[in-house]
Amino acid sequence: MEYIVGIDLGTTNSLVAYMQGDEPVVIPGVDGSNLVPSIVTLDPLPTGGEEAPRPTVTVGNSARRALIATPERAIYSVKRLMGRGVEDIAEELKLFPFRLAADVQPGEVLRIQLGEMSFTPSEISAYILRQLKRNAERFLGAPVKKAVITVPAYFNDAQRQATRDAGRMAGLDVLRLVNEPTAAALAYGLDRGGESAARTVAVYDLGGGTFDVSILKLNDGIFEVVATNGDTHLGGDDIDNLLLVVALDEIRAEHGVDLRQQPDAIQALRKAVIEAKIALSTEPVAKLDIELPGGDRYQREIPREVYEQLIAPVLGRTAGPCRQALADAGMAPEEIDEVVLVGGSTRIPAVRALVDEIFHLSARGRKPHTELNPDEVVAMGAAVQASILEGSSAATDQLLLLDVTPLSLGIEALGGVVARVLQRNSTIPASATEHFTTGVDGQTNVAIHVVQGERELAKDCRSLARFDLKGIPPMPAGLPRIEVRFLIDANGILQVSAREQRSGTEAQIEVKPTYGLTDDQVEAMILDSFDNAESDFAERQLIEARLEADTILGAVARAPENAAWARLSADEHAAVFAARDHLIAVHPGSDLKAIREATTALDAATRRFAELMMDDAVSQAMRGKTMESADQTLNAGQAEIHAPHPFAPAQMEEAAVAQTTGESHD
Repeated sequence: MEYIVGIDLGTTNSLVAYMQGDEPVVIPGVDGSNLVPSIVTLDPLPTGGEEAPRPTVTVGNSARRALIATPERAIYSVKRLMGRGVEDIAEELKLFPFRLAADVQPGEVLRIQLGEMSFTPSEISAYILRQLKRNAERFLGAPVKKAVITVPAYFNDAQRQATRDAGRMAGLDVLRLVNEPTAAALAYGLDRGGESAARTVAVYDLGGGTFDVSILKLNDGIFEVVATNGDTHLGGDDIDNLLLVVALDEIRAEHGVDLRQQPDAIQALRKAVIEAKIALSTEPVAKLDIELPGGDRYQREIPREVYEQLIAPVLGRTAGPCRQALADAGMAPEEIDEVVLVGGSTRIPAVRALVDEIFHLSARGRKPHTELNPDEVVAMGAAVQASILEGSSAATDQLLLLDVTPLSLGIEALGGVVARVLQRNSTIPASATEHFTTGVDGQTNVAIHVVQGERELAKDCRSLARFDLKGIPPMPAGLPRIEVRFLIDANGILQVSAREQRSGTEAQIEVKPTYGLTDDQVEAMILDSFDNAESDFAERQLIEARLEADTILGAVARAPENAAWARLSADEHAAVFAARDHLIAVHPGSDLKAIREATTALDAATRRFAELMMDDAVSQAMRGKTMESADQTLNAGQAEIHAPHPFAPAQMEEAAVAQTTGESHD
């Protein structure tokens, strides 16, 4: 069976989901977690006289653990760099441990230096997508080649193209790019049930690096986006950076230490302020306690009131896009029937209070929707859209998604002004035509400059593409009639054509944004992954075997805490410890067969312990019950009782060789 999965390629975490029957389900990784941290690290090369192997790229939780130890070989929040230029990320580089490759020039595709290698943001994102692809293949037991990927609603054409490039490099056919707020609305299925068949919904999406708000009309299975707005450079990262700057300034003032010059120390501090931020969503006070270089400690309590005052300017930046989206939709806050909260940052109480204020919820006796996990709802919505395209579920076969383009599209006209052809919030797919003429007698060529944005002058908008319409017969100025047609597909990808109607001369271009990758660059990266596929697959098998071993060793370490452990004989205890010690001995090596055999041996040695645990579970379920009620309880718990015991390693499904470059994963 061929599956189409839905992917949320997030700033902080990424997820993959699929439709299981009529319900979207998030797929866990090998470590059991649904979230794959969007962190990529380049492992240090081993020392020695042998020829240096290709460095190993690590993704997810393993990369998170390496972030503090080797920050110069790590990257996170790469989504904020997608489709952007050197001049766009100057502020990022002040607080993040990212270094640009030395030869990157303005106007070129960004490349980030990780150790001895450099990568584009699309390449980094491709590593994350490959991991999600492998998680899905392991879970589903089948190859996964097609996907729907979500993007912030306010992503421009360059950022969308960079996302498609990443999917292609990961070996995925990206069938559709779906705006994240729209995906969240699909996941909630707010058009089904409730007080009225038709309703208007606002989706407020504040994630790690981007903010979006969309207004949708839902009626009889049709999800129509009527307005969208946002900021692709606003999210939880900005709150982290704000807290980080405060702490850095206090440390320098109180202890005379400037951590800005010490990447490992600044990452440890960043981790601490993020933990404090998370704590303040549920606790009135959070504490920072960090050991500084030299042995001093930085200690501080942060009351929630102080925290909320500090972050108020960041949160306040979300109010403007909300009000603009309402204005574009021609609606008052009272006309919004439902508000959906999406993104981990919406757990902050001050965010929920602001949403209540913007949309006048409490005054109308309403609350925002938070029933679904805000970290997972976008991936679930992407799975719903995948099901719509696939036609695999009766629950989605009557659904229709009508999205919009977030920014106006046009061309540069005489004097450098923008002549808009497609207005923002136009429903896509869409096409529009405008007519132009020449400004000089005898003009035979016309240069067409395609731009995106809301500013009046082309120099203030994002340049998307340039092409020439050549061979126009010489005519007096104003006589040629040039038709320019914009066609934007369901993914938000643009095609522009121009035709001189009197002569029939025409030209067209599929817009390749300034910071997208060329076909040749993408093909070269794909071929590079083919060249290293065999060694990459072997490395992945070894890493997965070690992860499997780690899981069973952790379970053995906890075994004495269970009452069933005391009922094993001394010989059985000795057998478990002997098998454990053997697995510990072979675990660091590179002999895949030895690690797998040792893991299987430890599994066998603990099987009687697992049976005793299962007997205890059955006894507990039956205690104090009649036979009839006990039978009902056992039937209800059948899935848990028949599940593999804690020492049984998950079966690793060896899918086709992944198109990767020496990766290890969580």
